[in-house]
Amino acid sequence: MTTIRRFCCNDLLRFASVNLDHLTETFNMSFYMTYLARWPDYFHVAEAPGNKVMGYIMGKVEGQGESWHGHVTAITVATEFRRQQLAKKLMNLLEDISDKIDKGYFVDLFVRASNTPAIKMYEKLGYIIYRRVLRYYSGEEDGLDMRKALSRDVDRKSVIPLKRPITPDELEYD
Repeated sequence: MTTIRRFCCNDLLRFASVNLDHLTETFNMSFYMTYLARWPDYFHVAEAPGNKVMGYIMGKVEGQGESWHGHVTAITVATEFRRQQLAKKLMNLLEDISDKIDKGYFVDLFVRASNTPAIKMYEKLGYIIYRRVLRYYSGEEDGLDMRKALSRDVDRKSVIPLKRPITPDELEYD
């Protein structure tokens, strides 16, 4: 049976094996600690029996006005636990927090343009490609900014795709 719970400091010492996937972005320890301290509601881990880390999701809430939204910074599931809809459960959890607690207008995420399996999964979850960010990943590979409107965005303005690609310096960060 899978348990999904809030991520805690001890998990930082146990989740390295989940990050071995070449498509998973990894960060330094202080980056994870910042998310854990500032947005604990957006940082969850999934565990198998025996406390084995199956995957995690890390995100935050950011923006102002109609740009107030939940953001998926990282989500990954260990190879041996894929195809069990675990990523879907983690995404639904972050979406619910963004929608019901923080009253965001949308949830967004960035994905490598070459990561077709992830893009298809996000599309099945209701995400659309909002815009392409040229050379987003290490100045080499394009990223896709994908979005899903939440209940507060009645007119779905947040998911009207941009017609042209942008560069990383055009992104707004909070």
